[in-house]
Amino acid sequence: MKKIRVGVIGVGYLGRFHAHKYAAMDNIEFIGVADIDKVQADKVAGECSTKAFTDYQELLPLLDAVTIAVPTIHHHEIAMKCLSAGIDVLVEKPISSTIKEADELIALAEKNSCILQVGHLERFNPAVLAMQPMLTHPLFIEAHRISVFKNRGTDVDVVLDLMIHDIDIILSIVKSKIKTIHTVGTPVITPLTDIANARLIFENGCTANVTVSRISMDNIRRMRIFQPGRYLSVDFTKKEVMSVKLKDGGENQTPVPDISKHGFTDQDILELELKDFIQNVENRSKPQVSGYEGRQALQIALQVVKQIKENRAQVQEMLGAETNFSGL
Repeated sequence: MKKIRVGVIGVGYLGRFHAHKYAAMDNIEFIGVADIDKVQADKVAGECSTKAFTDYQELLPLLDAVTIAVPTIHHHEIAMKCLSAGIDVLVEKPISSTIKEADELIALAEKNSCILQVGHLERFNPAVLAMQPMLTHPLFIEAHRISVFKNRGTDVDVVLDLMIHDIDIILSIVKSKIKTIHTVGTPVITPLTDIANARLIFENGCTANVTVSRISMDNIRRMRIFQPGRYLSVDFTKKEVMSVKLKDGGENQTPVPDISKHGFTDQDILELELKDFIQNVENRSKPQVSGYEGRQALQIALQVVKQIKENRAQVQEMLGAETNFSGL
């Protein structure tokens, strides 16, 4: 059987990890990496014993499948070129900068019968996979994704950098339309929003409170899910899910908590994601996180970004009015 020919476009912080994982796979042929930074392309190609390209279009005729890990503003242009060439695509999240761009990618993938998978990595976290059978009807979800500042991902604000992960997971859990969104956020270090909170209220009665920051002293990635009869706590970093429910304490006794923990520290999430991508390419199967799911997460994330900007503009306008009034 002919091996699938794979490449990586963009081998900066994230793309380099993709390249290393592909290079370790036996069931594919890792053709090469492309990056406009020749030094970085040569470095990663050397680490992975493959070829380096500075023009990604020279790599395309050699490929069956590709990871796109360039800055978000270039996702649409490069993915369109790949899909037009009949190449299956795994594009890092967010799928694109706009909904229009996402729709064009989805339409082209369907037209050319290409796989379009979006890199929402946390969907492959073993703890997230393990909690699925325990879910019934979530009523309240609380998520915290807080990280120390890194000089990467700053081409987008914290909502598109971090919050979109939790938005994607929550949409996959709740499976209901959002009724209202309430937000707050502000820039601190970068010109874009660095800390934000969004309260998502769904039509089925569920509420999700999501907090993200990329200027913390610690790294915390947790989600708590409350539903009738059970409470779930997911630690994305430890790859651990804890389930708490009440069990009968016997005759005339108060119910007691039944706590169980499931840990998966030996699982490599990126490896799971890339193996899933290759399997989808081989079997021509629909990805768990297809272009459609990527579009859904982007749509809500962009609504959050828009509302934060509008709220901040209102505050600035009020402060300006107060300043003008006090100066009379």
